[in-house]
Amino acid sequence: MKRSEINAALRKMEEMLHTLDFPIPPFLHFTPQQWQEKGHEYDEIRDNMLGWDITDFGLGNFKETGFSLITLRNGNIRDSRYPKTYAEKLIFMQEGQTAPMHFHWYKMEDIINRGGGNVLIRVYNSDEKEGLADTPVTVHSDGREYQVPAGTQIRLCPGQSLTVTPYLYHDFSLEPGTGPVLLGEVSMCNDDNADNRFYASVGRFPTIEEDEPPYRLLCNEYPPAKD
Repeated sequence: MKRSEINAALRKMEEMLHTLDFPIPPFLHFTPQQWQEKGHEYDEIRDNMLGWDITDFGLGNFKETGFSLITLRNGNIRDSRYPKTYAEKLIFMQEGQTAPMHFHWYKMEDIINRGGGNVLIRVYNSDEKEGLADTPVTVHSDGREYQVPAGTQIRLCPGQSLTVTPYLYHDFSLEPGTGPVLLGEVSMCNDDNADNRFYASVGRFPTIEEDEPPYRLLCNEYPPAKD
């Protein structure tokens, strides 16, 4: 992705947050220059990859496959300095964007429509070979349990949520004509490096072409702490 495309995506997410009156923590407003001066008091942000994030899943077509997100909080199962057992994210999707089919081996999460349009989440059970099973899926949504056929798209309108259990395949798209969506994710600790099983092989972080200065640093771009 071009840095200019990333900058534009981050600004669009900021606009959505402002529209929905959703305040964010101060560190998300730090400029790249300010990060150069930050010391070890912000190690939790660096070590647990909190902050701004962009993914095009390595496919190079962000307008169709990808989204913008913020990790607000996260524990770390590999580092006892960070004992939180939970994580929270915000995910911003624009019309036309999708996220590929995947599941998590360990993480359970609630996906919450925080505002905007409607999101469609397609669900499949995984089989013993981690393929797509043709079996009914048990859905847990806002205190209601029910079953749907394999491959059903669950519609989440603003305020609604879906619980995604380990080994439950799911993808994301937006209902056409309903507008962009801000999603929340409340989950167990997040580990994007070891707990994502994509049905088709994809990447995670984009390769960046530096055609203009960064507006914000992404969560994998922080400089070392200033001593």
